[in-house]
Amino acid sequence: MALLDWRSAKHFDSSGDKPCVLCEKPTPLRSDRGKPVHKVCAEDWIDRNTVTEDDA
Repeated sequence: MALLDWRSAKHFDSSGDKPCVLCEKPTPLRSDRGKPVHKVCAEDWIDRNTVTEDDA
């Protein structure tokens, strides 16, 4: 299970909520690339889209 460390202020956009790119609900959170996304949505996406040794 992916656990992202988003304690840095760079993951919060005080200019306001925008729709999450994954669930479309409003969020003030931003990814490392500046995309609006909830932390739990990003973690779930990583879990579903990461190839592990067992999958190879």
